[in-house]
Amino acid sequence: MAAPAADAGREASVPRTDRHDWIVPGGDTDHTPRMIPERAEAPSGRVTVLRGGLVFDTQSLRVAPGSVVMQGERVIAVLSPDSTAWPADARVIDVAGKFVMPGLIDMHVHLTYPDNATPYDVQAEDADGVLRGERNLRWFIEAGFTSVRDLNGVGDAPYRLADWAAEDAIAAPRVFTAGHIITGTGGHATERPVRPSHGPDYAWERNGADAWRAAVRETFKKGASVIKVASHFAPDEIQAAVDEAHRLGLKVTCDCETIYTQMAVEAGIDMIEHPLPRTDRTIAEMAQHHTASVPTLQVYQNVLDRAGGFWGSTSRRFTMTSDANFELFRKMKKAGIVMGVGTDTIGDANRMIPNIYIAELKWFVKGGYSIPQALQAATLTNAKLLAMDDLIGTIQPGKLADVIVVDGRPDQDIDALRKVSMVFKDGRMMVKDGAVVIPPHVPVPLPKPSPAEAP
Repeated sequence: MAAPAADAGREASVPRTDRHDWIVPGGDTDHTPRMIPERAEAPSGRVTVLRGGLVFDTQSLRVAPGSVVMQGERVIAVLSPDSTAWPADARVIDVAGKFVMPGLIDMHVHLTYPDNATPYDVQAEDADGVLRGERNLRWFIEAGFTSVRDLNGVGDAPYRLADWAAEDAIAAPRVFTAGHIITGTGGHATERPVRPSHGPDYAWERNGADAWRAAVRETFKKGASVIKVASHFAPDEIQAAVDEAHRLGLKVTCDCETIYTQMAVEAGIDMIEHPLPRTDRTIAEMAQHHTASVPTLQVYQNVLDRAGGFWGSTSRRFTMTSDANFELFRKMKKAGIVMGVGTDTIGDANRMIPNIYIAELKWFVKGGYSIPQALQAATLTNAKLLAMDDLIGTIQPGKLADVIVVDGRPDQDIDALRKVSMVFKDGRMMVKDGAVVIPPHVPVPLPKPSPAEAP
């Protein structure tokens, strides 16, 4: 007897290519899951020391006094509090009594979506999207975020923001972007009535497995470091997208619900976004197949608080309640599903940073996480879900120097995260005393003195 179609699809699923197998140990890359080789540079320049803080180990969840030593874009040492093993000319910053931890990571943002202040006629413009995104990224970096995962935006704006953030050319966290949502005709973010923030500038409607495979390739070409798909779709379409992304070495996440979540899990999807309905069978299979979740409880709580429900969407054809959303979270935790922290900051929700993220962490604590475990989810777990934990998520020698300093004890009181005083990304101080630091422009000299001197 032939195997059921779902089982056949699962057997055909392609494991995600791990590009680490093809990069020489210690070789440098573009610091994304794309892993494009780059010329390695040894740590150079002046050493910076954060001296005498309370350093949070996101692996052990222990907090201990210590000093973090950074050079170039890397952490080069974590020293005991009585050590001064750094160069005499090092820049030493006294952080005694302050909390030192890896930069926060938000696994679900939308940097370029219009908000209520955006004029209607520019809501779908790439240029306006880039400017909105740069503003929103400033708010994120000020709040202690050193990485965000952007899960679609307007046109090519998300790709360009990711490029500029990677070069530290703007005050911003590093950006891991999906670029565009891939969905079927009339699927999520394309349903009628079409609005500027939902439509062909933000999501691609594709039909058929070959078209879904081509869409994955196109987003990869544009610069995507993660693939986002959304219901609705057919089994062969989601299978094709997952297979193609995994061949390219990228993870795939899905905004999907009910039967579509089940199909996505059977196809080998890496994670599911949102607290959208799914059966107990689907939750069990998520646990079995190590399918992760980014629950984004607070953004939907915002919807419920404002409107009482989620209305008028053909991709949300179910009754949404706060109790049902939280019960889904509890079921996933009980099943042992790995969950990351994300906010789904669409439009005006960006103005709620960091409040919306702190509220999300509090949902985790309400659901059974300890406060240190919630901070671990916000850093190390999120880094693992990005496939970036070899570079970010912990403060360790050799890793990127994405480090924040907090005036308080967020391991005891999550609200202390409102008091981020310093932010380092790639070892560069980007925030001091809670405000973005913009270094002065150093003008390039002329090729020759001008006007030319008389002979």
